[in-house]
Amino acid sequence: MPADINININRRTFLNAAAGSAAFTIVPRHVLGGPKYVAPSDKITLGYIGLGTQGLRELIEMLPNPAIQVVAVCDPNKDSHDYVDWSKDGLVRDIRKFLGNRGWRAVADGIPGGRDVGHELIETYYGAERPAGNHRGCASYADFRELLDQEKDLDAVKIMTPDHLHATISIAAMKQGKHVLMHKPISNRMSEARMVIETARQTNVVTHFIPWDARGPMDVVMGWINDGAIGTLREVHNWSSRPFWPQYQTLPTDQPPVPKDFDWNLWLGPATYRPYHPNYTNAVFRGWYDFGGGSIADMGHYSLWIVFRALKLGAPVSVEATPSFACAITDHVSRRIENDYSFPSACVIRFRYPAREGLAPLDLFWYDGGMRPRTPEELYEDGKEFAPEGMMFVGDKGKILADFMIQNPRLLPEKKMRDYTGGKAPAPREKPDPLADWIAACRGGKPSEGSFLNAGPITEAVNLGAIACRWPKRLEWDSANMKFTNAAEADRYLTREYRKGWEL
Repeated sequence: MPADINININRRTFLNAAAGSAAFTIVPRHVLGGPKYVAPSDKITLGYIGLGTQGLRELIEMLPNPAIQVVAVCDPNKDSHDYVDWSKDGLVRDIRKFLGNRGWRAVADGIPGGRDVGHELIETYYGAERPAGNHRGCASYADFRELLDQEKDLDAVKIMTPDHLHATISIAAMKQGKHVLMHKPISNRMSEARMVIETARQTNVVTHFIPWDARGPMDVVMGWINDGAIGTLREVHNWSSRPFWPQYQTLPTDQPPVPKDFDWNLWLGPATYRPYHPNYTNAVFRGWYDFGGGSIADMGHYSLWIVFRALKLGAPVSVEATPSFACAITDHVSRRIENDYSFPSACVIRFRYPAREGLAPLDLFWYDGGMRPRTPEELYEDGKEFAPEGMMFVGDKGKILADFMIQNPRLLPEKKMRDYTGGKAPAPREKPDPLADWIAACRGGKPSEGSFLNAGPITEAVNLGAIACRWPKRLEWDSANMKFTNAAEADRYLTREYRKGWEL
């Protein structure tokens, strides 16, 4: 499909030719423009792939970064106001505030998204920031493959698409030598995840998995654990209030027309073909096994990746899920709906990890859809209850309770916390900027801690959790050979059936 705007000029060639046309002394621009200034020739040129609601939110956060120049956008949807979001006008208000324009798209009703919206934001922002006319313009594409083919001077891509496209796009970009920023998950299939990570290893491009956060409170938790405050750690519990989207228990039967200027074929990508339906797209994709990774993929990366790193968790030896189910009445008979296409409305997933590097065996529990662990006696003693989201570390001599992403850790009960710390709360720590680490790595610095190469264990858990929700019994896992040792039939969920032309 042709690009909406096709810009093929090699930017560095242009700049180098201009520099070579005359002899003159160059004064370093940081002397003239301040320490945060980055010369245009030093900017990381970036293609932004995926302009849904979250893509737009993160775009307006990225545009002011002086080290990055967004030179192309890509989305199979051109422009519409039918997206699904947290609120009806929250995104529009954020964009209006960012642009300083209270009237932005005032005549449109609904939640915006699509490549034209992203293109408009970029051109408006860069045009205002560079009134002298030195903004080169931003290209627009429906197909990421065309973006990679046409944008010859591209340094990197940021991937903000539905989960089922992450592996396909990131592998294509890395094979062309592009650095990659990508939202969670690495992929929603185990086999693809390993291909992504191995491609990153072989190509040696700079990668950053956006959920990474070197969160200070985990250091506090590990300090208490290593100090013996809760004895030997035996369990970790993490519970989320997700999903906030519907997880349909039946497939749609009606066939509405494909919206104007939306390429359904490109949106499907490698997934098995089925007729278009809005129940599959926008935020709702997360609830389908073909397109998403469920609540654990949506939020578990944020809360658990730092836990995996701190506790040296590798591959689990087994995984089992307790999913909710739905029933339907047909001809006056109530039966359970057999569902192998969408995530349950709620589930508990248990991962069992072996002893490792001097650490005891550990069980990790994930809960979503309103499920939570059993209330411990220590909370009863304090007259309190669990919050809707949280994290709890359970040892054989005590417990640590924290917020969902490990903020505000405290020993239970409150008396133990007072006695142990003398009533002092842990000192707050400055949060690092992971994007700055990725930028530095792109310029030859050390790799980002959020590198794909560090994301294998959390990615493995997320993909195994999704499979466990589809399988009625505990699954014994052989990570080295990527197979289930007690249920060979479940191995089919480790990969997908690819549409012709989309094979990896």
